Parts: sequence; C-alpha cells; structure tokens
Amino acid sequence: MSLNTVHASQVNIPRAEYPRPDWQRSEWLNLNGAWSFEFDHENRGIGADWHKSKGQSLKSEITVPFSWSSPLSGIGSNDKGIAWYDKKVDWAPELADARVILRFGAVDFKSDVWVNGISIGSHEGGYGHFEFDVTDVWSIDSTNSITVRVEDFDHSFQGRGKQGYGEIRGIWQPVWLEARPQNYVQDSKFNTKMDGTIQVTTRVTASRAGHAQLSFLFAEGAVSHQFEAELTEGANTISTSFVVADPKLWSPESPFLYEGEVSLSSNGQSDVISTYFGIREISTALVGDRNYRWIMLNGKPVYLNGTLDQSFHPTGFFTYPSDQEMHDEIFLLKRLGLNFVRIHIKPEEPRKLYWADKLGILVMEDMPCFWGDPDEQARLAYESEAREIIDRDYNHPSIFSWVMFNETWGLKTESESASLTTDASHPQNYLPQTQEWVRSIYRWAKQVDPTRIVEDNSPCNYDHVESDINTWHFYINGYNELRNHVTEVADKTFVGSTFNYTAGNVQSDAPLMNSECGNVWGIEGGAGDSDLAWHYRYMMNEFRRHDKMCGFVFTEFRDVVNEFNGYYRLDGTDKHFGYEWFVPGMTIADLHSPDFIVIDAPPCQTLDTGAQVTLELLRSSFSDRYHGQALQLAWELSYDHFGVRTVAQSGHEIIDWNGFGVSALQPLSLKMPQQDAVAVIAVRLLSSDGKTITRNFVTFDVRSGQTNGKYEVDGQTISVPVASFTDSEWPHSWNSLQNQKVNGGIAGQFTYDVQLPSISEQTMIYDIELFFEAGSKRLLKRDLEESIQKKLDISFMHGALSDPEYNINSYFMTDSDRHEAKLNVLIDGQLVDTIVLTDDPADSRGVLSWHYQAVSNKLEDAGSYGYLCKVILPSALTAKLNQNRSFKLQFEAEQGGLTLYGRNAGRYPIDIIVHHRG
Repeated sequence: MSLNTVHASQVNIPRAEYPRPDWQRSEWLNLNGAWSFEFDHENRGIGADWHKSKGQSLKSEITVPFSWSSPLSGIGSNDKGIAWYDKKVDWAPELADARVILRFGAVDFKSDVWVNGISIGSHEGGYGHFEFDVTDVWSIDSTNSITVRVEDFDHSFQGRGKQGYGEIRGIWQPVWLEARPQNYVQDSKFNTKMDGTIQVTTRVTASRAGHAQLSFLFAEGAVSHQFEAELTEGANTISTSFVVADPKLWSPESPFLYEGEVSLSSNGQSDVISTYFGIREISTALVGDRNYRWIMLNGKPVYLNGTLDQSFHPTGFFTYPSDQEMHDEIFLLKRLGLNFVRIHIKPEEPRKLYWADKLGILVMEDMPCFWGDPDEQARLAYESEAREIIDRDYNHPSIFSWVMFNETWGLKTESESASLTTDASHPQNYLPQTQEWVRSIYRWAKQVDPTRIVEDNSPCNYDHVESDINTWHFYINGYNELRNHVTEVADKTFVGSTFNYTAGNVQSDAPLMNSECGNVWGIEGGAGDSDLAWHYRYMMNEFRRHDKMCGFVFTEFRDVVNEFNGYYRLDGTDKHFGYEWFVPGMTIADLHSPDFIVIDAPPCQTLDTGAQVTLELLRSSFSDRYHGQALQLAWELSYDHFGVRTVAQSGHEIIDWNGFGVSALQPLSLKMPQQDAVAVIAVRLLSSDGKTITRNFVTFDVRSGQTNGKYEVDGQTISVPVASFTDSEWPHSWNSLQNQKVNGGIAGQFTYDVQLPSISEQTMIYDIELFFEAGSKRLLKRDLEESIQKKLDISFMHGALSDPEYNINSYFMTDSDRHEAKLNVLIDGQLVDTIVLTDDPADSRGVLSWHYQAVSNKLEDAGSYGYLCKVILPSALTAKLNQNRSFKLQFEAEQGGLTLYGRNAGRYPIDIIVHHRG
C-alpha cells in the first residue's frame, strides 16, 4: 500500500491523506471536514447534556482540522475557553470482528470525548497524539455521534510554544477512525546501526491470548524477518533484531528509506501496518587530535546548515492546508542548500516529518514550552507531553536531536518579574532545584532515546546545565561586532569552562554549535524589514573560520507576523540575495557547501586606487567527498566599468584537498584597479572535472580621491553630487545616507545646473552621455509619518503585530513584489530619454549603502541601490550645448517616485557622471 493512499470518497475533504504515513493501516475513515461547533463561554454544556444531544444544539460549523482561531476553520475567533464539536458518522469496517479506534492528531488543550452520548475518555496536552478504543459503543448499522468538549484557557502550565503568531485552539490536527483486529501492533520502535543491524521493540495489544507471528517485510521483500511469540491478554512487549545486508544509509544527500510493512498474525487474523525506517547513526566524536567533539552522521563529521522553522501558515496557522504544502516546505529548505531545520518550540506534524524523511533533511525538534513558573503542575504537564512527542516521532530518521527547553522559558520562578530572554537583573529566578529538574529531563530523554542528541536548554542566557551539544543564541548586526562575538565564544569553549553554563556547571567536550542567529534582534527597534543578504554572507564566513563550530540555526525560514528576517516571505515568495552579481552563478546555497573557502576579511574595505592587498584564505571541509583529490581554486578580481564587467586580475592554484576541519591556504596578493570602482574578489572551488563546488567573495571600495572621480574613459568626466540639485519639487523628499542619496515621491523632479568646460578649456564637444544610478521610491509609512519603534519585549514572543513600514530600520529587501516608476530625463526642458525603473531594491548588491552605514545597530536605507542608467544626448542637442556650455538636467518621475545614488551609496561608485568627448 502506498504511504500516500487516499480513499476515493475522501478526496474532497481537507487533509485527505492518511495522517501518519510512518504507521499506516489500510482500513480507515478520515473525519476531517465539517463538524458542528459552538463556544460554551458560560460552561453550560455539561449541565445541559450537550454530549447527549448528539450535536443537535450546536449552532455553528467548523472545518476540522484547523484551529478555531485560524481563517481556514471558518470560525476565525481567538476566543479562549470552552468549545464543543460534534460529527455524525456512518462507518462499518470491512474487517470482521474489528476493533474501532478513534484517533486524534492533536487537540489543544483538555479534551473530553463521547461517542453516542457515552464517555470514552479524556486527554490533556495540546501537542501529543491520542486515541480511544470505541468498539463497545460504536454502531455499525446506524449513525454515530462523536462529541468533543475542549478547554483551552491558556493556563500558565500549558505547553504553548510560539502560539502568539496564531493560536492553536481546539482540534488542530486530523481526526480519523481506524479498524484493527482483536490483537494488534500498537507500535514498533526501530533502532538502526550502520552495519545494518536493526533492533526493534514492538508493543502488542491483545484482546485474546495465544500464539502469534510478528513479521517484518521491507524493500520489496529483500529484507524479511519473522519472530514467534506467545501473547498474553493486554499489553505485550516484544524485542527482536535482524540484519540488513549491504545497508543503504539514510542522509540528506541520499534519503533512502526501507519501506514495507510490519504484520502480526494471531487467532486467524492479521494486523498489517505500512511503515518504513531509515538506517543512520547520530553521534558526537573526537576527530583527529582535537579535544572537542564534532557532530557525526553515519560515522562522519557533518556541518549543520540550518534554519529556525516556526511552521506557521497564514491561513491554517500551525496546521498546513495541504500535504503538498508540507512537501514544498521541505523542497524550499533544500533548494537553499540547507541540510537541517530546527522546528521551533513544538513538534512537527507527522506528515511534514514524513516529507523530511522522504526528501532528506535533518530535524532538530523542540518540546513545547510553558510560559508560567516551573511548579509541580507545569512539570507534570510538560513531562506527559514530552513523553507523547518522543513516543510518536521516535522512528523518523530525519530527527537527530531533541531540544527539551528553549531560552529558559518556563524555567524561571516568579517569571512575571523576570525578563523573558535575559537574566541580567534576575539571575536568581532560574533556581537550583529547577536546574536539577532540567538535568533530570535531559537524562530521562537520553534514557528513553539513546539514539539521538539531546539538549537540555537552547540558551540565550548562557545557562546550560548538562547537554550533548553546547549551543548558544545571538542576534548581532555589524561585521566587527559579530566577528568579535563568535571568536570570543569559540575561545571560551573548552572542557571545564564555565562559559555558557550556569551555577557551577561546566562545559564537557560537547560539540559547539549555534542554535539561533541573525540580525533581527540585534538592531535598535528591531530590524523591521531589511536586507539580510549582506549580513548573512559574512556571518557564514565567520562561522566557517572556526574549527570548533559544527553548524548554525539562522532565524528564520520564512517571515512571520512580526519578524521579517526569513529566507522567504510568509507566503513563500522569494527574496533576492543578489550574490550572482558578485560571482556569476552564485546562490545562497554556495554558502552552505560542506566544502567551503573562507575569505578572512571584512565584507568591504576602503582602499586607494592601485593599492596592494593580501587576503588570507582558509579551507573548511566537513565532507570527505573530495578528500585525496587535487581541487582547483580559481580567483578573479573584477569591477563594473559603466555597465561592463571588467577583469583586472585572475589566477588559479591546485589544492590538495585532504582532511576534515579548517586549515590555512596560501594567501592571495592583489592590486586594486587604477580607477574608482567597487572591486570584487571572487573565488571558486572547482572539482577535477571542472564542476563548481562553492563560491565566495568580498568587496573593496577603491577610491581615487579626485573631485570628479577617476574613470578610465576616452574624453573627460564631470561628477555632479546628487545632493547638489538646484530645484526639487516633490510632495515628499529628503536626503539620506549622509547626503549621498536623494529621495522623492510620489511624483516630482530634481533639477541640476551642469557646467561644461569652457571653450578655452575644450575647443569642441562632440558627444555627451550621462551615467547615473537611479531607482524608484516606494514610500513607506515612516516616510510619511513619524517612525514607530516597537519595544522588543515579551509581546513579540506572543505574536504582537508589527507594521514594518513604521520601523526606522525598514527598507524592504528585494523580492517578487516590484515597485515600478517611469523616469523622464530632460535637458533644458527637452525630453531626451524615458527609463523604466523596475524597483526600489535592497540586497547585497547595495555594497556602498552597507559599507558606509554610520552605526551597526541602527540601519539607514541599508543595502538599497538603483540601476545604472545611460543616456546619450542627441547630436542636435549636443551641438547647442557645445555653444552654451551649460544646461539644466532634470530628472522627472511621473509616478512611483525616484531615488538617486551618489558616490558613497548604492551599487556603483559614481555621482551623476557627465561624460563628454571632443
């Protein structure tokens, strides 16, 4: 049976696929779709016997499996409290003498369930799967009523995670019925070894004692194992093992799954479950003569290029609208060159974990945190939920790590008086007894699942207790600030160090890894919506400088409701990083290559024309794919010369690519161009067959110091500063970037008086052309009104809405949403050209707008740039100007606004250039 089987009768309901492809039976009924629904804010339902009315009294309708807060539920109300559900169901299993099991993917928070008015059980916990055997109350020859009463009061002891983006309320994962024989397999847990040894622990629920055969059949029969057992009535645990010959190992590069089935034959009936396993081993190890560990996958070091996934959807909130969208989430991660994802403060839906298994991406899965104090009620609720989560997701080969707590949330006593993410003023709130509870949770998780890496607490407060990995969080903008911080962390990481640990606990040799990073929270007032490509490249470069570093988690995969620092927009549309302009063919995936070339230099440096510079290079290898081979390092120093890519120097050298980790290469010696330029040193690492393995670059602002600049052209040039306009007519206009950029919107003009050389200086002027950098101007609300800076407090964690257009740091990163303007260029009132400016972009191409930022933690038009425009004046007009030797240059935008960039802003190191030849 396919793991994506959908019954024909169920294709028109939401989320029609079987919810658990990792453990799937053939006879089942999807209960998603329309249910009767009603809030019960006054708690009248129990007293009024709503559970006995078979839903007749419920006045509304809801679409399951979507949270009642979400738009897709059809309710869209964020009311907390009590709500009732009811659904009428006719279903008679084809299996004779079948057990009928009612299954819930997840319901937040407390559930009471009745079938045909008869109580069948209750459950607490918003994230775990649960089920009830309803055989004794199910009618196979008449309509049944399933009634669910849900309480969700946001109690401080509830696991809530990051629900602030959109609340999980009520039923929020699929509901289904399933037929099983009288004796059935509850679950099988697969522990795999690289040598092909598969150890399996199977739990069997038996209504009847007797002899049974447990069979494992995978890979179309190539893997076959049978085990004889005697069952007792009730719960049975069976342990067995078998060996897979010539095992194919699972990895993100080769996500091979052994698909097949587990079956139990007893008392003339068979229980057959479609499932799969992946053979892989996760560990940490000392490599070579190092005294610090690395993370290992299948016995080899792995560098973890990862991102934080909030798993939030704008219409379904934490429930994906379709299976295809879950598939596409994994695709979008992998196309970036990422090999792992951290699912943030919640377990992932099983179907998305299936696609992680199937398509190949490693998963770090968090436990949901609670927001109150760590009292007994909170601890018991947490422990129950953690047990359900690990139990449910145990078999997914993609999951390599459990994170038990995040940033000490829920671990501070008198938490309302303490800051959410720092202990600077309340270090005592994380009490010793709570720390010991965290240690016990870490050790418990290791005991129930010894196959994975376990982290006690993913910290922003440097407060580990005991952990398999030594991670930390930071949000810092600015090259020097980030470089110094990462270096300090690496230097303070060693066995016995008290750094990053709390209250007398010290570091072991656990691997060093970042588990949250980015520039959003490192900006005064938040980063708003701004380019992240510039910062991202040098951050990746800094990480790869350090041999101790095993990986990172970038915040985040997609934008969310109040954070705009994703690789993608919330709707999944692209952001454009612009790396291909620096190195042809380069994408963000080049920065995630396991074999990487580090350029140990700032992202941009200011140098004189003709200056000599030496660049230090490092190799960073976390794959043995090319070990023992001779690779080629190709480099090129280039610059843009009025729209023509010009190569100043180039070369290559052969590198013997041996060994894991970071080591020095021969430095590069370069000579800067002899003209004003943004020079780019681009490097490529090539395999023996010429395939590009990775690309990287840094830039230089090369300056002549001459008033009109120095450009290698025939004739002469005049530089007109963009802020030197003699007239400006706009509803809204202002200068920025230290007067190196002028802005106008919505419609208007800038006028410049241009003086050409006198006749005594130049007898004849035959040709005149203009070069300038211009873009459209998208007016944000902060451009029209006073900026509003949102305080970065707990409200952000609870999903407080934030309009980035008011943020002083916002300058929307280039994406699929374009803002077009039409620019007219006039000379002495005569229209000489019309140019369509396709956007008002900001990304890594805005080198000068980044390089000359005044401060690192408060952005001004960061990364913004325009398009290089060239206007050739008609010969008849040039003849007049040859006589007059001056003219009025007018830039007029009819709609869409206008930005003009000067020498120290944007992408090109030019003011308005008047190039003339005699």
